[in-house]
Amino acid sequence: MPDLTTTARDIEISRLPNGVVLISETMPQVRSVSIGIWMGTGSRQERPEENGVSHFIEHMLFKGTTSRTAEEIARAVDSTGGNLDAFTAKEMVSYSAKVLDEHLPLAFDVLSDMVLHPLFRPEDIEKEKGVVLEELKMEADNPEYLIHEIFTNNFWKDHPLGKPILGTRETVRRFCRDRIEEYYRKIYVPSNMVITAAGNITHERLVELAGERFAALAPNGQVPPSPPASVHARITQRNNKSLEQLHLCVGVPCYPFAHEKRYACYVLNTLLGGGMSSRLFQNIREQRGLAYAVFSEITSYRDTGCLSVYAGTSVESGRKVIGLILDEFRKLKQERVSEEELRRAKDHLKGSFVLGLESTNSRMSNLARQHLYFGRFFSVSELMESIEQVTAEDVQQVAQDLFRSEHVALAVLGNLKGFRIRREDLTC
Repeated sequence: MPDLTTTARDIEISRLPNGVVLISETMPQVRSVSIGIWMGTGSRQERPEENGVSHFIEHMLFKGTTSRTAEEIARAVDSTGGNLDAFTAKEMVSYSAKVLDEHLPLAFDVLSDMVLHPLFRPEDIEKEKGVVLEELKMEADNPEYLIHEIFTNNFWKDHPLGKPILGTRETVRRFCRDRIEEYYRKIYVPSNMVITAAGNITHERLVELAGERFAALAPNGQVPPSPPASVHARITQRNNKSLEQLHLCVGVPCYPFAHEKRYACYVLNTLLGGGMSSRLFQNIREQRGLAYAVFSEITSYRDTGCLSVYAGTSVESGRKVIGLILDEFRKLKQERVSEEELRRAKDHLKGSFVLGLESTNSRMSNLARQHLYFGRFFSVSELMESIEQVTAEDVQQVAQDLFRSEHVALAVLGNLKGFRIRREDLTC
């Protein structure tokens, strides 16, 4: 088995003969180990009638295997003081555990058992439909979640990236064992699997554990790519008379995950709405008192992205808040940021990156994301230097790239009372 050792952060990577990728980062100063089994595709791979099936399978893998009941799965890791977790995203699915190093064999056995030997019993599927339908109701009662779903659905209209990860009531109700098993067998294959570990573990130990459980999987072809995404600058206004606030998202197309200008974009997002000292927070909340929550964020995928701003305000202040957001877009295009503000944004970013790498769980996740999106690993010093190299001119250039009036999309949710925004109101 060929091995490639990278000098960045004591990381080693190898591949089983059937294609399963193994990545480890040794942290001998800790007593914990975080282990994750990742699928390199998420809900983006789903056809319209399958919407939500990736998330549903994630739930079903906790419902029992050929050798463990659902209770035994939960009890196995919980009894060690560790934790078991999973999530489904648009471009990946993860199953992970964090335990003391002495409990690593048990944790790996549980995770691999879940991923490789699920039962998908019809009675469990029917029960879990009820659970997911309740999850959908819970999210529908959360207007901040709902406005982001409305925005996303219209921004990536008629594309899987615009569909909800949870699916819809209609698609979830139609799930059956045949559809679930068909999708599982297409996605849960060696060429789509990455296993990462970080903590008090050697790469040899990871190879040993993974080889015992995954080497017998038959090699297969690649999972077919999803269709390319296109964005839409739509204005969507949805009335909900039960809401007290007006919830809004303003967004523009942004760079893909691995774009060369990503660090300048991170800096721009940080000073725009990435923290309490950001322009949006200080101007809209602190100085004017128009919102409790206001922030910007970047959502990036392999071939597309979005920079969006969320705010919750009154209907009476909605037009003003939207105007203030667009004012900040305009200022970033027209004026270079000061060295003091640039310095604050860089330091905030660097601190967030470093603090985010201090736990074994975050490092384990970081290994998977860097492999899936970059095919390489970055040292902390390399990340710091990339941020440090961003100039005020770089930030202004990114703002000019992104903040174009014809590309601005808007979603509004609330008791509108005649509130309306037109395309000419979104000039930046």
